Amino acid sequence: MQSAELKILQRKGNNAVKKLRKAKFDKGLPFMIISNDLPSTQCYLEYADGRILLVGILSTSARDFSVIRELTPTERDIIRTKFHFP
Repeated sequence: MQSAELKILQRKGNNAVKKLRKAKFDKGLPFMIISNDLPSTQCYLEYADGRILLVGILSTSARDFSVIRELTPTERDIIRTKFHFP
């Protein structure tokens, strides 16, 4: 695949993720952010009010989370920058 095609595909993918994030927030639901920097049993949950929680998965159903801690404002900024979220 050529470089221009990759850039277009990447832009479309980024736009789709941003739309999904907004749709989750509009429904009052958190947006899950999965990072390779975390263990496979942990992820971030971002809320429309700006909070981001580090959570761990409690069960194999992956629907039960335990809050590990809330990120600081500086940590939230780092995560949003890393994942290109406003």
